[in-house]
Amino acid sequence: MSRAVVIGAGVIGAATAHRLAAAGVSVTVLDAGGPTPGTSGATFSIDVTHLKTPHSYFLLNQRSAALHRELESELGIGPGAGWRHPAPLVQWGHSEEEQHTLRARAQRLAEWGHPCRSADPGELSALAPGVDPASCRASELVVHDDAAWYDAPLLARTLLDRAAALGADIRYDSPVTALLRDGERVCGAEARGRRFEAEHVVNCAGPDAGRVAELAGVRLPLRQIPGLVGESTPLAEPLRAIVATPGVDLRPAPGNRACAISWPVDALLAPTSATPVPAEADLLGRCSAILPAFRALSGTRIGVRPVPEDGLPLAGPHPRAPGLYTLVSHSGVTLAPLLAALAARELTGSGAVPELAPYRPDRDTSRPVLDESLAVMSGHRPPSLR
Repeated sequence: MSRAVVIGAGVIGAATAHRLAAAGVSVTVLDAGGPTPGTSGATFSIDVTHLKTPHSYFLLNQRSAALHRELESELGIGPGAGWRHPAPLVQWGHSEEEQHTLRARAQRLAEWGHPCRSADPGELSALAPGVDPASCRASELVVHDDAAWYDAPLLARTLLDRAAALGADIRYDSPVTALLRDGERVCGAEARGRRFEAEHVVNCAGPDAGRVAELAGVRLPLRQIPGLVGESTPLAEPLRAIVATPGVDLRPAPGNRACAISWPVDALLAPTSATPVPAEADLLGRCSAILPAFRALSGTRIGVRPVPEDGLPLAGPHPRAPGLYTLVSHSGVTLAPLLAALAARELTGSGAVPELAPYRPDRDTSRPVLDESLAVMSGHRPPSLR
């Protein structure tokens, strides 16, 4: 039986551990934190396929979004009992430039076979009850009826539990401090003074992936971008839609709550784990202006997003560190099922998977930003969306 060490127990690490254990691999998962996911527990986590460019990357996300549904069925999880929650996504822009961007994106998505539609702002009350109609000054809405949001902590816990049931050894509070070497080859990891030998070491450490790679003497082209995620106190009337506005995005959350992010607020953050009070107040004000029932924050977290320099995932072996396999993406929740399945195929001897060829960690990432979702996060648009 082959052995693998998976570093990181977030959604990508959990999905990878599950796929490898199901394939008969002896898996050890090492995570620096506790059972509550780190970045995976501080993410807005909606299906962002509609924001993905270029076309090949859009198709990868579309395929993985479908795999979420298939994976719930495979695990015997019934509708509403899993981590995936279908909900319409309602978008609008206020300026002419913002509305033009939405219209252009909708046209591109129609050409790519991803349905979305225009709607009159008068429909907002029916599409997203509880949202203040006066908060929308747009001449039209864009609606994605087949959207979804994900309960990322539940996804990670579910897949780790299934991996453990298949024999995986899950170890929390186990930060990796060294990678074992046999000549040039990485052959395991060390955590808390204990050595874990393996044929494959899979780096799913998210924002810590760069540090882990450096233990093998290689550099990953990664940036760390902080994001403030807030959650409301329970709402009298649950939010039933995902709402994307120029100043804040809102989605439903477990317990009749609403979850929120704001790109303008995130632009003010320093890369630190401490939540600045002014940013909290700004986020709350933006939320209540859209959803008046969002009167208080029950909590906030800053998640540090691992963002490859060109916006696209890092997936595969590194030629300068054989035995080390990288899986990192800032769209980890959407892509986790597919990236894990494809990586497991490569790691269990099926050979190189063509779908992962554009995402190798040693590729040239010096080109302009390709992924539109990264452009939105960074406050600019890519030079080409095709």
